[in-house]
Amino acid sequence: MKLNHARRAAALASAAIALPLALAACSSDSDSGNSASGSTATSAKPSDTASASAGDTMPTDRPFGPACATVPKDGAGSFDGMAKDPVATAASNNPALSTLVTAVKQAGLVDTLNNARNITVFAPTDDAFAKIPKADLDKLLADKAALTKVLTYHVVGQKLTPQQLRKGSFDTLEKSALTTSGSDMTYTVNDSSKVVCGNVRTANATVYIVDTVLMPAG
Repeated sequence: MKLNHARRAAALASAAIALPLALAACSSDSDSGNSASGSTATSAKPSDTASASAGDTMPTDRPFGPACATVPKDGAGSFDGMAKDPVATAASNNPALSTLVTAVKQAGLVDTLNNARNITVFAPTDDAFAKIPKADLDKLLADKAALTKVLTYHVVGQKLTPQQLRKGSFDTLEKSALTTSGSDMTYTVNDSSKVVCGNVRTANATVYIVDTVLMPAG
């Protein structure tokens, strides 16, 4: 009996020693996992610093520019709403682009733009079209070939980031090139048309809303 009692005591003592050691090991594993996670989170920061040091002072992942303040906060015409629709449909939900939408319909380009993939559209506002004398605008809207030429000059066959607009020349669907320049939140197209709300996302395009209609040479 004494021998059995001694054996039980020894077993209990061993268990008492082993349990803290096991818990310590688990804690160590957990800490090392947290440490790894912390390391991963920290390692993401240098890229942010590098981006800032490269001069990217603007939020390039979202719309920017003074006219963005007039975009509805919710609904189909909001930034979130437009991101769900292809570009011609998205433009039709923006009240500042009603003349452009009329022109696109007149030229029969709704399906062309909606079915395109990964394009950039420089979209003139109603005020931009209002800069054109009414007689000239009416004549343009009545001439499908000329209207198509003007509208396709506003479309580039790739998605352009704000960084690419800093100094660039891009071929348009009209087959001639347009130029861009600027930095941060201020960009100009063809040295004459200002981007007033840029980096607007639609389901198939990036849109830069501009204050002057772009006219192709010839």
